[in-house]
Amino acid sequence: MNISSRLEQIAAEKSDKTAYHFLSHSSTYGELNAAVSKFAGGLEQLGLKKGDHIALVLGNSPHFIIGLYGALRLGLKVIPVNPIYTPDEIGYILKNGDVKAIVTLDLLLPLIEKMQHMLPDVHHFILCESGDERAKGINLEQVSSVNPKLKSFTDVLSRGDMNFKGPEMDEEEVAIILYTSGTTGKPKGAMLTHKNIFSNAMDVGSYLKMNEEDRVITALPMFHVFCLTVVLNAPLMTGATLLIVPRFSPKEIFALSKTFQPTVFAGVPTMYNFLYQYPEGNPEDLSSLRLCISGGASLPVALLKNFEKKFNVMISEGYGLSEASPVTCFNPLDRPRKPGSIGTSIMNVENKVVDELGDEVPVGQVGELIVKGPNVMKGYYQMEEESAATIRDGWLYTGDLARMDEEGYFFIVDRKKELIIVGGYNVYPREVEEVLYNHPSIVEAAVIGVPHPEMGEAVSCYIVRNDPSLSEQAVMDYCKDHLAKYKLPSHIEFLEELPKNTTGKILRRALKEQVLQS
Repeated sequence: MNISSRLEQIAAEKSDKTAYHFLSHSSTYGELNAAVSKFAGGLEQLGLKKGDHIALVLGNSPHFIIGLYGALRLGLKVIPVNPIYTPDEIGYILKNGDVKAIVTLDLLLPLIEKMQHMLPDVHHFILCESGDERAKGINLEQVSSVNPKLKSFTDVLSRGDMNFKGPEMDEEEVAIILYTSGTTGKPKGAMLTHKNIFSNAMDVGSYLKMNEEDRVITALPMFHVFCLTVVLNAPLMTGATLLIVPRFSPKEIFALSKTFQPTVFAGVPTMYNFLYQYPEGNPEDLSSLRLCISGGASLPVALLKNFEKKFNVMISEGYGLSEASPVTCFNPLDRPRKPGSIGTSIMNVENKVVDELGDEVPVGQVGELIVKGPNVMKGYYQMEEESAATIRDGWLYTGDLARMDEEGYFFIVDRKKELIIVGGYNVYPREVEEVLYNHPSIVEAAVIGVPHPEMGEAVSCYIVRNDPSLSEQAVMDYCKDHLAKYKLPSHIEFLEELPKNTTGKILRRALKEQVLQS
């Protein structure tokens, strides 16, 4: 079983059940599965075959779902790509990933025309109609008649057969290659097998008690692994309904909630902050939610408590990474939730905290979090050394510092590479950030280590405030009441906004680069 065959099974059992709503359009499971089969057949008609690589350079839309499941049904290896990456970033992934076909938006046609000569091995550019005003002048039929490599998504779909049956797939074959954000060097392609993807989607769905009555807001970017598993694959594997949001905005979430009464929302901490701060956000509009899910970065405890109090809904914080498909932990729904914790190991996945030698550390002690289970990647694409360094004796070394309490709940302390060492003392950025988030006038905060001539490193804080009168000295006085002397910031700076990636995760690395360059 894999996610594409499971979709086929759900469609046979619940053909008339609504699979998704998107803008003014909706689709049943029967219609979605038929489109998936037709797209798979259309790709085969183009000459693509099992094992070929195809990229999805798309935002949130039915095109992404049909493209993903259709490609997998044919046995292709799918590479999701962020459509707002620069040409250089997209070009690197497409070339490194040996891509033969690309599914993308008509809006990106000018970019494709510029990049085409750089991508001689890409034989097909499949363009999806975005409906965007900026694409109104693009005639896909005319474009494809001039350049045979260009096809419309609709044309490929029309070539296929809704009864298409793809080749047999082994669960250990690679299904998806996810390129990491590249915190060090070039992005690496994490190879996830059919077993990795399917097992994690099913285990997450089961752990979070997803069912066919759920209506799940899909606002996270579909090309990101958090969305891919938690609010796309897991709901579809359980017969739930997706409420697809093209891009996140608090206004859109509240409007959508009034109409469809969602039961599940998943987001990164920044999304929760925006929803909490939204002045027109009415708690009654989110009253249908039974569960909120947070991941992608550590959720400040103050924000968690404030959001839950305002909207009367529990947030279950979890943890994952691309190399683990991604989920390894979630706060359980049937036992007490611990604020600040990523929860306990989900079923079939084992987490533990180890020292530099790989030996498990005592309860409460900080070490590196490592993971084992059917969700752990096969390795990095064409990177044997990096794969061997990351997966040792079947354990995935995450690079995250964590501790485990006596009840088996894990707490992420920080990224191993972001640890700040001040005069020999360890300072975890998250610890300082948690203090800052408790201040009523601080909306967002990021803490990094900067070089210091005497102490080795020093703590530097970057803050977004909602009160212009808040001064650096006031922040420093506040920190002195809550932090040991060696953890105190040597520098405090107020910014209009903090650098973030497309999922809304605050990028400490980008801040550090800016500081070092200045």
